[in-house]
Amino acid sequence: MGNSVGLIDRLKENLGGKKTRGVALAILFAVVALLPLFANNYIEEVMTNTFFYIVLALGLNIVIGYAGLVDLGYAAFFAVGAYTTGIFMKMGLDFWFTIPISIVFCIIAGIIIGGPTLRLRSDYLAIVTLGFGEITRIVARNLKITGGASGLVGIERPTIFGHKLYQITDFYYTFFILVILAIIIAMRLHNSRLGRAWQYIREDEDAAEAMGIDPVKTKLYAYMIGAAFGGVAGAFFAVKMTAISPETFAFTQSAMILLAVILGGMGKIPGAILGAVFLVFFPEIFREIGQTRMLVFGILLVIIMVFRPQGLWPQRKS
Repeated sequence: MGNSVGLIDRLKENLGGKKTRGVALAILFAVVALLPLFANNYIEEVMTNTFFYIVLALGLNIVIGYAGLVDLGYAAFFAVGAYTTGIFMKMGLDFWFTIPISIVFCIIAGIIIGGPTLRLRSDYLAIVTLGFGEITRIVARNLKITGGASGLVGIERPTIFGHKLYQITDFYYTFFILVILAIIIAMRLHNSRLGRAWQYIREDEDAAEAMGIDPVKTKLYAYMIGAAFGGVAGAFFAVKMTAISPETFAFTQSAMILLAVILGGMGKIPGAILGAVFLVFFPEIFREIGQTRMLVFGILLVIIMVFRPQGLWPQRKS
């Protein structure tokens, strides 16, 4: 375990230079972009799921890593985006027009949950977000418009430039583009004035308020933007699966996304990506050993947290 930790540290040091980092990213981009030419459908499916979780992890990383908030119900925003797209597509609206609507609905949901509760801190905020996630799932299970316990089925696949997204390769590249856009937006936010305000609040909320930063409004922005990430991911998830149900958005889903952020390293974009990759890859690599793989997965997580409490790719302290 110590060797793997040292390997990650050496990798970070080697990627410290801009030129080296640029070459490494170019090679990685080329490998991922050309992978469908050599991989089978199973590998493409695993990679597509990885891209999906990367987008969700980057969105939750804004809430937890950037602003230092606690969110145990992030799957609720994912659910709002998926159901909004599914319902409006059932009404005959084109998929691409449902995306901005899903974003708006998720932002509204973020305001509803964040407005009255972001004055709370630590455990109290965690309990409220956990309750919000469960309430969203229960409401979706009991409303007629959401299909009740059976959910929505028969959601149409989208069309772009006359080409219908049907094959797994189509969704592979679609989610790959989503990851690139999510990374760019997350980087821009991190280096922005708003991103610095989030970091000040994360380190010391009272000191940030004394400096003139409105903590409630600034944290609310984090919730709104993080919710938008979840909504977009949910919209594409709905059309990829063509069916959604309330059980898809259970607490375990929120816990897995949270695990990816914490495992990778809160506040770091490479950390969120690495955490999501580990989260998807490990169960697949050890699938042959059956359900025992989850026991091994849990043990490995404990070991990583013992030797790497700040995550696999922690934020550098300045």
